[in-house]
Amino acid sequence: MLMRTDPFREFDRLTQQFFGAGGGQGTWSKPNPMPLDAYRSGDEYVVAFDLPGVEPDAIELDVERNVLTVKAERRPPKVPENVEMQVAERPLGVFSRQLFLGETLDTEKIEAHYDAGVLTLRIPIAEQAKPRRIAVTGSGQRQQLDA
Repeated sequence: MLMRTDPFREFDRLTQQFFGAGGGQGTWSKPNPMPLDAYRSGDEYVVAFDLPGVEPDAIELDVERNVLTVKAERRPPKVPENVEMQVAERPLGVFSRQLFLGETLDTEKIEAHYDAGVLTLRIPIAEQAKPRRIAVTGSGQRQQLDA
């Protein structure tokens, strides 16, 4: 099982309710610079992070116990000296996100792939957590096995 936590999410939701979304006042919450989708596909979980404008060498993945940390740095674009920036709305800097992974996931076999601004992680379900069939024997079979 995959568990997500964001300690400020509830605060942002309450702030939006109190002050109202839109209406010219705006909200206190900022869009998450690292949105994700997560789903289960067969015997693995797939997590996809949107990281447009991030170079692959600027992405760090760490797993400690059951916490997966994704850290990415969006660096300023290289512009010639004679260029004057008119609008700069894209967030820059280091962003991080943590996911709490359930005990049933195999953190030793996480695979990561980055393509077209999307970081995709594949987290397999541990073998011991997969359902397995147990054979049932009858009482006559048990006596034959003991003899």
